Amino acid sequence: MFDLNGKRALVTGASGGIGREIAKALSAAGASVALSGTRVGALEDTAKEIGKDCPILPCNLSNLDEVDKLVPAAEEALGGLDILVNNAGMTRDNIFMRMKNEEWDEVIAVNLTAAFHLSRAVLRGMMKQRFGRIINVSSVVGVMGNPGQGNYAASKAGIIGMGKALAHEVASRNITVNAIAPGFIASAMTDELNDKQREGILGTIPAGRLGTAAEVAACAVFLASDAAGYVTGHTLNVNGGMAMI
Repeated sequence: MFDLNGKRALVTGASGGIGREIAKALSAAGASVALSGTRVGALEDTAKEIGKDCPILPCNLSNLDEVDKLVPAAEEALGGLDILVNNAGMTRDNIFMRMKNEEWDEVIAVNLTAAFHLSRAVLRGMMKQRFGRIINVSSVVGVMGNPGQGNYAASKAGIIGMGKALAHEVASRNITVNAIAPGFIASAMTDELNDKQREGILGTIPAGRLGTAAEVAACAVFLASDAAGYVTGHTLNVNGGMAMI
């Protein structure tokens, strides 16, 4: 049902966690996948897990010169692009009164500005071929906020609003733009939580458990597929009921 054979995808932040699982899931559905991130060794590990020839395209998303070269490099490696997954993200947590300008600027640059540049860059090819899927990975924090993460919340809310605006502009060309907003997802970071911390988090989640990166990746496969051709401007919340919007 979610056949991506013949489709070509670029996934940012593919070196670990959610990005790795999205890349693996897109490949398993038949897509050719280019992997981008800052840690080359981790990208190579992701490629080995996929078990196919995946172009590895290192990129520091805080450097716009590198960002602006990424889509042309992916198009050259794959022969074009049908799917863009803006997954890469970073945090620099602090309360508003203590947040440094650099902490704000860096998070906005990586999480939002880079996604704008990459989305704009893929549009010419997608409009010409009259097909495209842009999938932005947001966060439950972008939907409901979180103390100490004003910069991160702004970037993740911004990517939702940006995607909705773009969805209006390109829907007539069979290009969809959607967001996925994960909640608490099991990761190396959550593995380090003590019992009290874990209990506190689970108490906010009606499903009573953490999500998995594979569950987020399954949503990306759906949104990339023809089955989601009439879904655009949407934010798919994957949070176990933590935020029911």
